[in-house]
Amino acid sequence: MSIKRNNPKSRLADSVEYSGLVYLSGQVPNDLSGDITQQTKEVLNKIDELLANSNSDKKRILSAQIWMKDISRDFSAFNSVWESWMPTENSPARAAVEANMAREQVLVEIMVIAAQY
Repeated sequence: MSIKRNNPKSRLADSVEYSGLVYLSGQVPNDLSGDITQQTKEVLNKIDELLANSNSDKKRILSAQIWMKDISRDFSAFNSVWESWMPTENSPARAAVEANMAREQVLVEIMVIAAQY
């Protein structure tokens, strides 16, 4: 089986496809001026686009890892956006933790693994 690296850069690729799975790198918002709701919506839109480019979609996400800058402040608002985006019957295995982010203004980062069609 071949490994396909999508848009590889010096540190990472946007995603990697292998054996019917697509592994997305952690996605952060480009617009860092928004609150957790705005940043989460942007990140989920990026995930939708990357999955579509790899012949997958959010209903095929198997696993999600979520990092938040301030989980006590933002967990509820994040979950509201997530729950409106992800159909309950397609909920993946998921973990969410608080973390220091690479840039001060980043409030959320999400990494997923999904099955391809």
